[in-house]
Amino acid sequence: MTAELHTLTGAYALNAVPDEEAEAFKKHLRGCPACAQEVKELQETAARLGSALAIVPPQRLREATLTQVAQTRQWPPLVAAVRRPRPAKKPPIRIALWGAAAAAAGALVFGLVTANTEPGTDPAQRQLASVNAVLTAPDASTVKGAAPGTTTVVTSRSQGKIVVMAGDLPPLAPGKAYQVWLIGKSGVHSAGLMVEDGPHRTRPVLADLPGGIDRVGITAEPAGGSLAPTVPAVAMVDLA
Repeated sequence: MTAELHTLTGAYALNAVPDEEAEAFKKHLRGCPACAQEVKELQETAARLGSALAIVPPQRLREATLTQVAQTRQWPPLVAAVRRPRPAKKPPIRIALWGAAAAAAGALVFGLVTANTEPGTDPAQRQLASVNAVLTAPDASTVKGAAPGTTTVVTSRSQGKIVVMAGDLPPLAPGKAYQVWLIGKSGVHSAGLMVEDGPHRTRPVLADLPGGIDRVGITAEPAGGSLAPTVPAVAMVDLA
């Protein structure tokens, strides 16, 4: 049961968990610092994306939405619960970020604020819209790295993208910046530099997802970035 509860972080962050499961998950959070931290990070990311992209929807969007609401069933059909056998070995911490319910909630939270984002809008808005597309993709999954800091990697094969979020990394020396690397059979690829976004956190790094990538590393490089890692990784996340 505990293993099942670990998978509810994304849905719970979007208030997309039924009341009975939500109560059980609240109790689980009190004894699981890792899940509590992940829920906090996901809620903060959702709030930041929503506020950054928020626009006043036009009247036609409001009318179309209300029309769809009137035609769409608001509650799922009742079905018998199916219990599947779980392996005795505890699975690795690789969590599906959005389930079906979370994806539906994500469409409500993020879809309305991005529906009118045109290609000619501000680059920062286009970047956040792309991050949003990865986070709300039906096949989005997340893997959380170990200390130091908190590093979360979200991938979507359907989008062909990867998002890397980090916080509480060790302080950098002057003239240094954190750089993200995608590592796999095809070699080591730079995903870009991390930009500070307030105390102890950075903005999400969005990059294309090459085939065969099985690790994500973060190193402290010169402020302009490097063509290849020059020092050992500060954080490493195994995607396998």
